[in-house]
Amino acid sequence: MTVAEFQKAADVSRETLARLEAYTALLVKWNQRINLVSRRSLDDVWRRHVLDSIQLCKFDKSGESRETAAPWLDLGSGAGFPGLVLAIAGVRNVHLVESDGRKCAFLREAARITGAEVTVHNERIEALPPQGAHTISARALAPLPRLLPLAYEHLIIGGQIILLKGQDVDTELTEAAKCWNMSIRHIPSVTDESGSILQLTEICRV
Repeated sequence: MTVAEFQKAADVSRETLARLEAYTALLVKWNQRINLVSRRSLDDVWRRHVLDSIQLCKFDKSGESRETAAPWLDLGSGAGFPGLVLAIAGVRNVHLVESDGRKCAFLREAARITGAEVTVHNERIEALPPQGAHTISARALAPLPRLLPLAYEHLIIGGQIILLKGQDVDTELTEAAKCWNMSIRHIPSVTDESGSILQLTEICRV
């Protein structure tokens, strides 16, 4: 996918596109020194990473004010997908959680050059104090039965968990249902025919 194809698919402003171009250029540069993403995936970075992340903007509930918005908490942010991309695109009060200090250094530098307002937590998810998030996102972090107990501690009542998942999602949901009740919505991914976006609401332990 070219930059022009991405802009058409994502319908972002020229300003946002310029910030995303600065971000991807920094990603390519830093990826030569630390393993942020697979080098092969950089050949299609606009589809596999940027568009894949930005499609979650439609789940934003942060409203107009950063000061009054409950956090959007991105777990296992890594190179910034999806959390940093969402912040660049305009999602407010995004918190990025990443245990690898080198990746956190990249996230802070990427936020600086793009002007993205994010909070970076260099901590393990288990050690993070409850964040009271309205939305929690994760991409390729952990299977659902392992992820739900970690995420649930940080979610406000009425909040949602948004996950980018692959073809094994039904197996993960079956296992998770042994310990959790939730409302489940599947949305097809715009970047991968075998992938889906999982929106979980009304989450509670069995």
